[in-house]
Amino acid sequence: MTSENGHGRDGAADGATAPGHPSRRRTADDVGPSGRPGPRLIADVHNRVLAGGRVLLGGSPYRVLRLSREGARLVAGWLAGEPVSASPHHRRLASRLVRAGFAHPRYATGSFTRRDVTAVVPVRDHAAAVRRLLPRLDELSATIVVDDGSLRPLPEATVRHGRPRGPAAARNTGWTAATTPLIAFLDADVEPDSDWLEPLLRHFEDPDVLAVAPRVRSTPGRTLLERYESVRSSLDMGTTAGPVRPGSRVSYVPSAALVVRTSALRALGGFDERMRFGEDVDLVWRLAATGGQVRYEPTATVRHTPRSRWRDWAGQRFDYGTSAAPLALRHGGAVAPVKVSVWSALAWTALAAAHPRSALLIAGSTAALLPRKLQAVGVPATEALRLASLGHWGAGRALADAATRTWWPVTLPLLAAGRTSRLLLAAAYGRHVADWLRMRPPLDLPRWVAARAMDDFAYGAGVWWGALRERTVAPFLPDLTDWPGKDGILRCQDGPTT
Repeated sequence: MTSENGHGRDGAADGATAPGHPSRRRTADDVGPSGRPGPRLIADVHNRVLAGGRVLLGGSPYRVLRLSREGARLVAGWLAGEPVSASPHHRRLASRLVRAGFAHPRYATGSFTRRDVTAVVPVRDHAAAVRRLLPRLDELSATIVVDDGSLRPLPEATVRHGRPRGPAAARNTGWTAATTPLIAFLDADVEPDSDWLEPLLRHFEDPDVLAVAPRVRSTPGRTLLERYESVRSSLDMGTTAGPVRPGSRVSYVPSAALVVRTSALRALGGFDERMRFGEDVDLVWRLAATGGQVRYEPTATVRHTPRSRWRDWAGQRFDYGTSAAPLALRHGGAVAPVKVSVWSALAWTALAAAHPRSALLIAGSTAALLPRKLQAVGVPATEALRLASLGHWGAGRALADAATRTWWPVTLPLLAAGRTSRLLLAAAYGRHVADWLRMRPPLDLPRWVAARAMDDFAYGAGVWWGALRERTVAPFLPDLTDWPGKDGILRCQDGPTT
């Protein structure tokens, strides 16, 4: 982990400029306002403040930020509730905090309204779901329902494809027909809360924000599958807001519910219609690669109806897995099944190979070196040792995830072959027990562990099938880096609280 400095004028780092405000009626190419009060910043729950506020540990991915005295004063005031002023230098420092994940913006008001939004609903053969959804969208500027080749044409459809072309093509057909500055993509089987849109629209006050996603929660139910999905839905990104990009705590968001600037869609050409699955992840990563922001806002919520049968649910997980290979070919290491320090990987590999002394030597040596590297950026030795320990532990958790999910056809037989490795295999599945104790999900422990294992098996099988189809090993390759890496990121997964 290296530092990011905030030593410019007024303590500000280089970053985004202040927004500009259109005085005429907005079109699809307009951006948000200027001259409005700046946002208030909410500190990320994983932050740690050191050196009297001059050093911040946190962000997503985890890093260290050094501040000047004036910068520390400004940041302390913002996180205590003071709004960010209109000063370009202050706005740049605030943008650095938000982009890195140290803070999350809250706007009191916004200039965009529901009349600035067109809903695009791709659908195939789900007439009842569309009828439930449409009344919730009455206040929007327009709703474009794209019938993607349903067996029975949907009377509610605005546009119809004569044959199924896939969700990417259906969404592209919808947004290209819109005239508003914002597009809300909604799957037919979601049910937005009444106030779901306003928290998302406020983020577009920052012209650097290109897309914002709400939290997608599973519709509650009484069956075993519904209870499992209520806490383990692959569409639910959790309760913590943050930036969306590869390597971040929220690395992707689904297009089941996603609001995007029309101008950003036009610049990128929309969704990649060659992709049957993972086209939403691809779009989000391409948006992030432009330098703009994609945000996750869990205070806004929509509900999603899960599959009703285990066979269909497992098939869906398998289909999601098949997207890993085409995504890896497009985005490289962003799809890596595990992102850890090379030293952590070597330590855990040595332990799996029944060489515990070598594992301890590697882990201990790197832990001892980290305080020297971090001393220059103001991190005390005790804190550096804590980060080193948590980094190695987090790496073990990440490797266990990969071994029982993406790599399982190879790693499970290998780990089952040796005495020490069998203990590690048991520990890998033991993490499900730990999660059950921490989360207390609404199903008993044996069924919870079984469902988690099925989830991993189905997704992993899809990854292998997709890789065979694309003739690539890219989705299996780990992302290994020095520790701390040149990118300033400590590889300890979601932060020191993991």
